[in-house]
Amino acid sequence: MLLRQFLYTEPVVAISYLMGCGGCGVGAVVDPVAEPAVYLAEAERLGLKIALVTDTHVHADHVSTGRGLAAAAGCAYALHSGAGAAFPFRGLQDGEELPLGNVALRVLHTPGHTPEHISLLVTDRKRAPEPWFLLTGHTLMVGDVGRTELAGDLQTGAGQLYDSLQRLLDLPEHLGIYPGACAGSVCGRGLSGNPASTLGFERRHNPGLQPRSRAEFIAFMQENVPPRPEGAEATRARNLGLPGGVPA
Repeated sequence: MLLRQFLYTEPVVAISYLMGCGGCGVGAVVDPVAEPAVYLAEAERLGLKIALVTDTHVHADHVSTGRGLAAAAGCAYALHSGAGAAFPFRGLQDGEELPLGNVALRVLHTPGHTPEHISLLVTDRKRAPEPWFLLTGHTLMVGDVGRTELAGDLQTGAGQLYDSLQRLLDLPEHLGIYPGACAGSVCGRGLSGNPASTLGFERRHNPGLQPRSRAEFIAFMQENVPPRPEGAEATRARNLGLPGGVPA
């Protein structure tokens, strides 16, 4: 299996991923931020054909390059089926498996940060039949969890996030955690500068994963909420192809 992590501080603090099966020469890009040529060049260097591009959620802090990358690669652009985009896209369902040669991505619908948010459970079948790591987007990050009011009501989102995190906590502790952002992002409050962790370490040390009732968690999510990204509504509209989006 091949995995490449792209760390960005401009135009936004974010993390993108290119992964795939080297033996079969097929890969996917998750949460692209840079221009398509960046990912196409790295995929070519690694001998991968990009067969899928997806965003874990509809972003509010930057304009995704996912659709442009998918068009350039000649593959599908995917979001959760409930994203409500105004353009054609591949709608992903909870539990769906996305094969990439000997690598498989399993879609987990993990709403909370946004209603359409997904996480991707990654297995390398050349190594083992069980999952190896989890791409968590802005559901679970290193040192915090994602804010919940950028796409709706904070309390509703916090309740959804609570349920999503309980689902993730049922997974094996050894799983690697690869988030969609790190320190400096406006989508969390106490994010670490380390762009990777394990589920077991986060369970022990992440304030957002400490034992709480649902009501206590919702109250926790209302503390120290960062300022909204400038133009968040327009950015989400642009990423959905809806009227009122920020200009190209």
